[in-house]
Amino acid sequence: MHAHRRAARRLTGVLVLSLPALLTGCTADAPKPAPTGVPDPVPAEVDGARDELAALAAAAQDRHLTARYVFSPADGPSRTVTLTSANDGTWRVDLPGWGQGGTVDVALATTADGLFQCVLPAAGCVRLGDPDDSVPRRADLRVQHPFTDWLEVLTDRRAPLAVSPATPPPGATGQCYSVDTTSASLNAPLDVGIYCYRPDGTPTAVRAGFGTLELAGEPGPAPATVQLPGPVTDGEPVRREAPSADPSASPSTS
Repeated sequence: MHAHRRAARRLTGVLVLSLPALLTGCTADAPKPAPTGVPDPVPAEVDGARDELAALAAAAQDRHLTARYVFSPADGPSRTVTLTSANDGTWRVDLPGWGQGGTVDVALATTADGLFQCVLPAAGCVRLGDPDDSVPRRADLRVQHPFTDWLEVLTDRRAPLAVSPATPPPGATGQCYSVDTTSASLNAPLDVGIYCYRPDGTPTAVRAGFGTLELAGEPGPAPATVQLPGPVTDGEPVRREAPSADPSASPSTS
């Protein structure tokens, strides 16, 4: 009887000593959890498209020309936008039928003296700020962005963008890319859409929130600098909305 008890105690001791070793072995053989916080690799095609678009946008920054684009807005009839990108870096974009409910033709332009909105033809220009200032919202034509500040965003690899190859819009030519934003911010650095370029950096088409721009004909040579179409005057820039009726002009009633 005592012999059986001693044997049982020895067996219990062996199990107690062996169990930690068995657990240690199981822990050592268990697969390690995948590290957290490491981003998934970017597909080679997507990463290559981002590089290609950045290179074309950089070429567009160095591409100086005069060109006409058919502008098809999200609302309203199509019209012709004229772009002038001068050799000294100044630029001008003319947009018919933008101001005062579609009744006034306007232009945005930069010169060495500043950023201007001009009423066409030759009705005077209002200074909006310095050459590198952003266009105020009330005077923003939006069609100038693909030729000016959005090029800086497309060349910036730190910008929160997702880029992939895209099919050209109907009638458009060039190499096209679909651009989306990866940021949840309401102030996106540019409009998501499709951007198309020739190998030399000539913008051939843009489809964005404001509508579609498509190159019309072959571009011409660039001037040395941009000239304002009229004299600089005091006053407020033209707005897009039609002027509201002045209540003070209404007949009074007694």
